[in-house]
Amino acid sequence: MHSVLIVCGAGASSTFLASRMRSIAKARGLDLVVSASSDSEVRPRLHSTNVLLVGPHLETSFAALEAEAAAFNIPAALLPQTAFGPGGAEHAIDIVGSLVSLGSAPTSSTGSN
Repeated sequence: MHSVLIVCGAGASSTFLASRMRSIAKARGLDLVVSASSDSEVRPRLHSTNVLLVGPHLETSFAALEAEAAAFNIPAALLPQTAFGPGGAEHAIDIVGSLVSLGSAPTSSTGSN
């Protein structure tokens, strides 16, 4: 399982993106936990994060956020301007996949091998 934290200024637009990403991840069979945060609440949440995605409107703060994540060995990416529009959640999941290896969610089996 990978934990993805999406950061934006107030946390509102990232909350909508996180919700769409969770739905797409489930449809793709990916084991992702996606949550949202404001930029002021990033540091306390990094200990339980595998990937940091930063909203495009925080481009001027990206270097500082990326350095904060790097201190925890967490890869970070700046989302494109289209991230919060149609197809943005699909692209965001693809970005996560470029940063960490995404495997399918484990399936439960009821029979023996």
